[in-house]
Amino acid sequence: MRFMETAENAENAENTPNTESATGAEEQPVGIAAQDWATAAASPQYRAAVVDLLGALAYGELAAFERLAEDAKLAPTLADKAELAKMASAEFHHFERLRDRLAAVDVDPTEAMEPFAKALDDFHRQTAPSDWLEGLVKAYVGDSIASDFYREVATHLDSDTRSLVLGVLDDTGHGNFAVEKVRAAIEADPRVGGRLALWARRLMGEALSQAQRVVAERDALSTMLVGGVDGMAAGFDLAAVGEMFTRITKAHTKRMAALGLAA
Repeated sequence: MRFMETAENAENAENTPNTESATGAEEQPVGIAAQDWATAAASPQYRAAVVDLLGALAYGELAAFERLAEDAKLAPTLADKAELAKMASAEFHHFERLRDRLAAVDVDPTEAMEPFAKALDDFHRQTAPSDWLEGLVKAYVGDSIASDFYREVATHLDSDTRSLVLGVLDDTGHGNFAVEKVRAAIEADPRVGGRLALWARRLMGEALSQAQRVVAERDALSTMLVGGVDGMAAGFDLAAVGEMFTRITKAHTKRMAALGLAA
């Protein structure tokens, strides 16, 4: 499966019909998506895929908490510092929900997260912001791309796991905060906009690469999404993969516009 080539092609694809969100139009759940966890988990392959997904999400939330706490140190005012601290706390609560779910299905949370730690740490190291504004753009743009991807994946999950995943992807308030601060900075100095637009485009490429690796490097998760599991889930076919990345790219373009940046 060549996710990255598809993602790159999607940026130049024709517009698809408008949808309410990056996950596309709502459809009636079929296969595993129409089952609860107790029923779906009877498939060892599906269970392994969900453990991978929750492990990746849990480490992502833990890393987001750590990053926001660090970003708070760069905040120019005490009010900004407090706002970021509140968002970091929300991310940690999301992590706790995922950790507790893993433990509830008899999986060690640390072992579930471990396979994804290096890739996510590398991503954050390669996209370390140089200042306060870049940190805001990264949290808003980069995290939103990842959230869009996981929401797409959620359409293939059992009802219990889907509800958990969508719940931990809830906005922590960073979106509106970032938009307000970035737009104010651009208004004060329009030259800032060009630099941040380049930064956001780089984040787009890196985030899509990360999404590719999350799937491609884990056999159970890749099989669930592309091939289906035991005939119970259809998965994405290659055309659907392209459509998915087109939706994610379109959502990114809208966020860039909200920030006052060129996509």
